[in-house]
Amino acid sequence: MAETMQSLDQLATLKPAAPEAPKYEQKLDKQGRAYATGKRKNAVARVWVKPGSGKIIVNTRPVEVFFARPVLRMLIQQPLVASNRAGQYDVICSVSGGGLSGQAGAVRHGLSKALTHYEPDLRGVLKRGGFLTRDSRVVERKKYGRAKARRSFQFSKR
Repeated sequence: MAETMQSLDQLATLKPAAPEAPKYEQKLDKQGRAYATGKRKNAVARVWVKPGSGKIIVNTRPVEVFFARPVLRMLIQQPLVASNRAGQYDVICSVSGGGLSGQAGAVRHGLSKALTHYEPDLRGVLKRGGFLTRDSRVVERKKYGRAKARRSFQFSKR
């Protein structure tokens, strides 16, 4: 049985060590790629990352063709720019569901997760940037007795 403590000073020596941060390992498939799934609104993106020249292919098309708006392309590049890896990885992704904005957000989320699978050291940078957090905002459902989710029908006395 454990010995009885005689003073508070002896109690302080029993304090357990602070838990150390978990170690993340690299997760690659047989082709040497990292895979992750990203989601935003109703869009789901499957993203593969491998070392390369910086090409981004979305649904078998270049990113400039699939996402014509520069804002959406910039959104996808954010994890690579934040981690100083722009032009170092080839990204291949297939995305479905939702609209273009949701699909771009899903690709960004999946790309961030795939980067952490390929380089676990980038997790801190991407987590601080908020790229690993799934944006849980979705469209509110329509209620009965309402025109839309919250809008009422027009009211008139006559």
